[in-house]
Amino acid sequence: MPTANPARGEVVVSLAGAPRRLCLTLGALARIESALGLSDWAQLPDRIATLSAGDLSAVLAALLDGGGEDTAIAARATVVEAASALAAALVASA
Repeated sequence: MPTANPARGEVVVSLAGAPRRLCLTLGALARIESALGLSDWAQLPDRIATLSAGDLSAVLAALLDGGGEDTAIAARATVVEAASALAAALVASA
């Protein structure tokens, strides 16, 4: 079972039936900005409020990658799991 390192802003959540580590790293943030077409991270809060399913999957994949997990897991997560995981990752990174 993966463990979270709170000093890095990591969180462990249940996705696709197993615990997964997520982390909003600089690389993950860059992937999210690119996937959502943002010019800078300050636009992220407003953009997250209007995520499509594809956007949510891309954001989740970036967070999984930041946590050292397989990004393909994002496609197997339920909508509720994905939304909860995103919220938990954002809280952990604050």
